[in-house]
Amino acid sequence: MAYVITATCVDVNDMACVEECPVDCIYEGARKSYIQPSQCINCAACQPVCPVDAIYSARQLPEHLAVDQQDNRAFFVEVLPGRDAPLGSPGGSRRTGPVGVDTPRIAALPARP
Repeated sequence: MAYVITATCVDVNDMACVEECPVDCIYEGARKSYIQPSQCINCAACQPVCPVDAIYSARQLPEHLAVDQQDNRAFFVEVLPGRDAPLGSPGGSRRTGPVGVDTPRIAALPARP
């Protein structure tokens, strides 16, 4: 089971987690980041550096945040707005660079002050 970045990250997107990740599996959307589940090695390095406590092990994800796990998966398997194909598992976020788009659920959330 991979780690999940919840909507708590929206409009904060500190990126400290990206710097800590030893396998480069955290991808940058427009308003938050997403963990590629098949690339995540469950090392938990990202979790303690998150300034807003937005990262959970999928096994420990509170039930009311289950939608965030589904949303995280959608970022990689569904065709996102403005893209021609799903992101899939492109082999590393540094090589891919910022994706610049979020899932429709995240994009529709109101902006945080």
